Amino acid sequence: MDLKLPLLTQSYRLTIVFNNIPYATNIRTGWGFACLIEGFQQTILFDTGGDGDILLSNMKGLGIDPGIVSVIILSHIHADHCGGLERFLRQNPEVSIYLPESFPASFRQEIQDYGAHVKTVGTPRRLFAQVYSTGEMGKLIKEQSLILETPKGLAIITGCAHPGIVQIVEKAKGLLKKDIYIVIGGFHLMGTSTTRIREIIQELKDLGVEKVAPSHCTGEKAIGLFKKGWGKNFVEAGCGAVISL
Repeated sequence: MDLKLPLLTQSYRLTIVFNNIPYATNIRTGWGFACLIEGFQQTILFDTGGDGDILLSNMKGLGIDPGIVSVIILSHIHADHCGGLERFLRQNPEVSIYLPESFPASFRQEIQDYGAHVKTVGTPRRLFAQVYSTGEMGKLIKEQSLILETPKGLAIITGCAHPGIVQIVEKAKGLLKKDIYIVIGGFHLMGTSTTRIREIIQELKDLGVEKVAPSHCTGEKAIGLFKKGWGKNFVEAGCGAVISL
């Protein structure tokens, strides 16, 4: 990876456009996750939630034109992360879609039938300036996470973190050799014991994670523990939240 690319001197913004955790009062929640990423070379939609009608309704309520999206990145095959894709493509098929290479050929063909461009990701790679994929991680459930390079450090965005949130952060830090500014998304800790959650919190702190924004499948208990653990550096990431990088 080329780690010497200059950083763009502009603002970076993430908007949570689909989530089962509420935040803004004027939009709808649904099980799943989707995040709009602005300020980089391309405007990115990371995951599409579980319902395309809710996704588009929320984007409209937040004043976001689907036409500004040029890239969609899907974390993994589960419907709560790619279920809104078909409905979105009816609105804007002029996108490039990066998905794990383990996705079935039939899924890829359906995307191409809408006119979108499909790009598969296996190993870690730079997608474009300041934006990287961890590559496919995990065994039973293959998943990629996104790494954004910002002046404050790395921002890591996860779908469900099936491979393990600590393992994802370790991978990102190892790939780019930079400090971790924030980790955002589903941490997949529902049903995890309090003891184990506290161990994960300590492991992330040991990795130097400055801020956390857990949501979606993290679980209410775990989110509460993360909030206590990070204090003022805990970031709300419910549906409609806007996170400045």
